[in-house]
Amino acid sequence: MAGDYCCAQHSDAGLWMSMNGEKKITKGFSISLAAELRMNNNITQVGTYFTELGLNYRFSKKVRLSGNYRFMARSRADGTYSNRHRYYFDLAYREKIKSVTVLFRTRFQSQYADILSSPEGKVPEYYSRNKLTIKYDATKKATPYISTELFTPLCNVHGITIDNVRYSGGVEYAFNRVHTIDLFYMLQQEYNVKNSETDHIIGIGYYFTF
Repeated sequence: MAGDYCCAQHSDAGLWMSMNGEKKITKGFSISLAAELRMNNNITQVGTYFTELGLNYRFSKKVRLSGNYRFMARSRADGTYSNRHRYYFDLAYREKIKSVTVLFRTRFQSQYADILSSPEGKVPEYYSRNKLTIKYDATKKATPYISTELFTPLCNVHGITIDNVRYSGGVEYAFNRVHTIDLFYMLQQEYNVKNSETDHIIGIGYYFTF
């Protein structure tokens, strides 16, 4: 199948910046709100920005389910932006063994692009995404981690393939129970697509719970 794709490859450097808040409603339910800005083209252009609203339910300390809606704008080659609507559901499992925490998250997502301005706007794009994260409690405040995420398109004419992989390493620093900052480096590699791209991304995220 790989022979069906062009061999051209490109590299880019990016910067991702996000703010994330979560409000507890009941013992199990919470709502979340996030905003993110992603710079690309060697950190000279706004490539993507989005806002996101989610509803989360924690069955136990180990299992969590969430449903989310994201409105996103992504840059085109001509300098305009494509509007996208994404809906996704996450099921996450968490296991802690002494100072090590292992998290597995599986996601099903559907996305609509340019609904009112494109003939394909009413055709959703479906993906399955699976992510494994390993964290280590280095201190009471600092938690370094590594993660890998696989993207699998569910409507691929070539069958089941992986077209994107993210490898990340970073550290979470909790100032207190409310405020946390996340610093990371991510290597994002496309596969089985035309003109595949490799992205080297530096990211910073701010999280608060209330």
